[in-house]
Amino acid sequence: MAPLSRRRCLIGLAALAGGKVLTSNRLAAQTSAAGTAIGLIDVHHHILPPVYLTEARDRIIAQGQGYLPSTVLEWTRERAIAELDANGVTTAIVSISTPGVSFGNVPAARTLARRCNEYAARLVSDYRKRFGFFAVVPMPDIDGTLREIAYALDVLHADGIGLLTSYGDRWLGDPTYAKVFEELDRRTAVVYVHPTGPDCCRELIPRVPYVMTELPHDTTRAVTSLLFSGSFTRFRAIRFIFSHAGGTLPMLAGRIARQGLAVKELAEQVPAGVEVELKKLYYEIAGSANAPAMSALMKLVPSSQVLFGSDYPWGRINGTLSGLNSLGLSSADLLAIERENALALFSRLKA
Repeated sequence: MAPLSRRRCLIGLAALAGGKVLTSNRLAAQTSAAGTAIGLIDVHHHILPPVYLTEARDRIIAQGQGYLPSTVLEWTRERAIAELDANGVTTAIVSISTPGVSFGNVPAARTLARRCNEYAARLVSDYRKRFGFFAVVPMPDIDGTLREIAYALDVLHADGIGLLTSYGDRWLGDPTYAKVFEELDRRTAVVYVHPTGPDCCRELIPRVPYVMTELPHDTTRAVTSLLFSGSFTRFRAIRFIFSHAGGTLPMLAGRIARQGLAVKELAEQVPAGVEVELKKLYYEIAGSANAPAMSALMKLVPSSQVLFGSDYPWGRINGTLSGLNSLGLSSADLLAIERENALALFSRLKA
């Protein structure tokens, strides 16, 4: 077993304090096989329930555009748990990735969302505190989404709601979705936002898969849409998490803030300023634990707003871990990113 670094020991001790190391019989030891101290919380971790693979397999393959790790179509709960154990992850908050559950048939989307959420709830029940989940909803179906939010939060006790950055060519700040955000705000929900490829922008550059460029751009579009609609100001009780270090947002935040001063519509919606609103959001770092991305993000927000994520099974947990190890961050910042910030959002994990 590889020796533990000093800061890994600190993370392990922090997890032990107050009985925070979970006692599930699926958690084998206080250190993983890779020598990593247990205590990480992964907020960007996907599941592919059998019912979902049956319905969405062809769309997932097409979306991959030649880039589709074998771990995706071969996903099982057993392989997911082995990945957690090998990398010292105490809890994964799971979600359904793009393309979501809405494929043009409203009743079918409602049924698929319900079955995926019930599968996730069983996963949480079967492996106590190894998992949490963000419930998928049948957006852009507003009535179905409101019903699924109620069922997921009140009956299944989901940890939050998962949304995509856009549906068709409408981003989250669109007035069409106002009722959904009013309900999420009323419930002080955690809302995890995962990027997708909007209809407009999937074939922009020949031979370049849109997943490489358009997904991070779509996160920026979604955030900008929410800024211009005043959603961040109106729905202050929602705790938003955006994927992949905010996509391209950290690089464009200054531009949006500076030029936004001259746009009356934006200035009215964010009276405290663009950067104040962006600093209130949370950002997970799957696929982004590298020096340029993390430098930009951590110049935009404090470490208290940064969360650990892996994008498993599209990505691997040790990819984020090795990237974080290379950044020279302080033990305090690493502990916050890898565990403590998530505990502040998901208080049930503290018990």
